[in-house]
Amino acid sequence: MINDSKNEAEVATTISKENAVALSKQIKALATELGFSDCAICDVDLSDHEVHLLNWLKKDFHGEMQYMQRHGTKRSRPNELVPGTLSIISVRLDYFQEDVRDAQSVLDDHTLGYVSRYALGRDYHKLMRNKLQKMASFIETKVGRFGYRAFTDSAPVLEKALAQKAGLGWIGKHSNLLNQHNGSWFFLGELFTNLPLPVDQPQVTQHCGSCSACLQACPTDAIVAPYQVDARRCISYLTIELRGTIPVEFRKAMGNRIYGCDDCQLVCPFNKFSEPTKEADFSTRHNLDTSSLVSLFGWPEASFNERMAGSAIRRIGYESWLRNIAIALGNAPSSPDVINTLKNRLDHPSEIVREHVQWALLQHEEK
Repeated sequence: MINDSKNEAEVATTISKENAVALSKQIKALATELGFSDCAICDVDLSDHEVHLLNWLKKDFHGEMQYMQRHGTKRSRPNELVPGTLSIISVRLDYFQEDVRDAQSVLDDHTLGYVSRYALGRDYHKLMRNKLQKMASFIETKVGRFGYRAFTDSAPVLEKALAQKAGLGWIGKHSNLLNQHNGSWFFLGELFTNLPLPVDQPQVTQHCGSCSACLQACPTDAIVAPYQVDARRCISYLTIELRGTIPVEFRKAMGNRIYGCDDCQLVCPFNKFSEPTKEADFSTRHNLDTSSLVSLFGWPEASFNERMAGSAIRRIGYESWLRNIAIALGNAPSSPDVINTLKNRLDHPSEIVREHVQWALLQHEEK
């Protein structure tokens, strides 16, 4: 976190311009050694992005994600979130894997469960925070104790806006960050510091042009306009963020997507440039790229908790996991195995699970 000690602040704010430039180069070299795919530095002015955020919230596009508005302007004003912040180090870490079953082939096989590519391996949060902590420790060896705080999708931070400002890419029409040479299959992280580091002067411009592939590909029309996503319609929101009942109007369109959705990224032409990740922890676990819906639905809660330990999927909980798979089974081809699997959950203690199972069985009666 940002330190309040007067002496520490003086150390951080009195480094010479020459030393700050040298430190910046050393930080970027270390980022490469730590396995980050890219690293750049920006200041704290996100006024343009704040307008976009406030308009998005005003339209209620955040749905039940109350945390998006709970912190007021702290999300768009880094100095309010972490007082004393002068510069922010933004990093990117690729997660694209070559040795997994082709995403589209999984989506086309409705006997399988589709898991968003970022969640096939180990949870990225702890991994990236550890890397950012190593970066902070390195900086301390150069300037002494200084104020900092590391984030990776873990606090009210506009990480895509910061990454764009630093020059790691631009925010595409689907609202994801895009890199002209690496696509969008990557995670972002930040190190807020009270160091007067030289900021990068990004040469990145918008390259989406007239392309509208992501808008057309969205199964639920969640990308309501270029650069505007109504989360209430987004399958990632519905399967991960939403608790309770998933609106019936979206269930057919969800297909076999049981955790997240990648459709807007799968059709993006810039993702043909994506480089495979070098991070071993992102390798697929428990055959999540090829698992059948029947087998996944059969996991008892203890197995879910054990197998999903260390996975981003764990945070949705067992109830939402079954809810999501029940919908996918309702969209699967009819078979005695599918129907019997669903019937075995008709007496599940969760009313939410039972309701979605009943919906799924009704779909098979109508086929």
